[in-house]
Amino acid sequence: MGMTMTQKILAKHAGLDHVEVGQLIEAKVDMVLGNDITTPVAITEFEKAGFSQVFDKDKISIVLDHYTPCKDIKSAELCLKARNFAHKHSITNFFDVGQMGVEHALLPEKGLCAPGEIIVGADSHTCTYGALGAFSTGIGSTDMAAAMATGLLWFKVPAAIKVTLKGALQPMVSGKDVILHLIGQIGVDGALYQSLEFTGEGVSSLSMDDRFTISNMAIEAGGKNGIFPVDEKTMEYINGRVGRPCEAFEADPDAVYTREVVIDLDKLEPTVSMPHLPENTKVVSEVAGLHIDQVVIGSCTNGRIQDLREAAAILKGKKVAENVRCIVIPATQEITLQAMKEGLLEIFIASGCAVSAPTCGPCLGGHMGVMAEGERCVSTTNRNFVGRMGHVQSEVILASPAVAAASAVAGCVAEPPASKNERRLRRNGEYKVPNSSFLILICKERIDDQ
Repeated sequence: MGMTMTQKILAKHAGLDHVEVGQLIEAKVDMVLGNDITTPVAITEFEKAGFSQVFDKDKISIVLDHYTPCKDIKSAELCLKARNFAHKHSITNFFDVGQMGVEHALLPEKGLCAPGEIIVGADSHTCTYGALGAFSTGIGSTDMAAAMATGLLWFKVPAAIKVTLKGALQPMVSGKDVILHLIGQIGVDGALYQSLEFTGEGVSSLSMDDRFTISNMAIEAGGKNGIFPVDEKTMEYINGRVGRPCEAFEADPDAVYTREVVIDLDKLEPTVSMPHLPENTKVVSEVAGLHIDQVVIGSCTNGRIQDLREAAAILKGKKVAENVRCIVIPATQEITLQAMKEGLLEIFIASGCAVSAPTCGPCLGGHMGVMAEGERCVSTTNRNFVGRMGHVQSEVILASPAVAAASAVAGCVAEPPASKNERRLRRNGEYKVPNSSFLILICKERIDDQ
């Protein structure tokens, strides 16, 4: 019986020729990740267990990104605890304010994740790195403590769902629309403790930023991990970033999957996830006109350069609607610099957006965009649970950067414009923001708007 990509990676790291679904294994990890919320808890457990040194100072990453720059005394104390630990153990990959970025955008950017590796992190969206053909998954802070000390973790080999992508994305449709569509189709527990393994001709049409977005939200379908095959785009991305040997794994032709889900990219439309679960998806045309108070463009899901380009293309020469706040958060310092060089930050500021230093901030209701009672936000983040971004009676609508930007201008949920040529240019990094205008939906309160 053949193995999936995930099974092959786990087998290799466990020193086994073959693993079966449900098998408990002990495997070596290539990178252990923590942030300013989870690392202090791991440090406490690390010290409580009597550990005095880490297994490898080069294979631990600590990123201060959730509540930083620190929003209050408590967050400052948590950061100080992580900072002192990193200095004590000479952690190579410690990223403080000024050097840090949103962790799941930063690590791939720095070449700390590579095909065929096992990356674990005390953050549920660690599954992001599956975009590079790695097995990456979230763990608890206690597991992080054990991994930092030993470089080993126990895993139960997950079953897998085969997600076959056909066709190619249409204009103004992105990876965010793909993953929202998938979650809407299978539900938030549809892939519970399973690997989402993406394949098919449609994979080649996805940019790396699209793949990071899709893998990032595998957890929102209950998945253990999401993983993409390694192709030319993958190798082009890691070229110049990853200097160590790496191994790409392919699923066997006779690999066993619990089921297959087929998505025709040609037919996908801009999609949003309505409150209060990611599975509550609608195509934008179904909810267009719904009043909003805030827009957030950023996060580990959609704060990369492609995301900013798409948002800027729509905001160019426009103004954020009256009584709507639009917050743009580039995911890393490098992305910020690139956006500056391309003139994207100027576009955002001229349109009336607030531009922030890299931070998770509003995604988890931390800072930089917390909502009051009764407010509604269109956000490019990954979760829209009750109280996720502020008051328990506020609402979050998950969307792509294109939908978010169009909604910011319209003052309501709105569809973005479309151009096949524009889409192609964006994906190739050749896009120049046009001066032409586009038609924005005249917003009206919907009868069912509560």
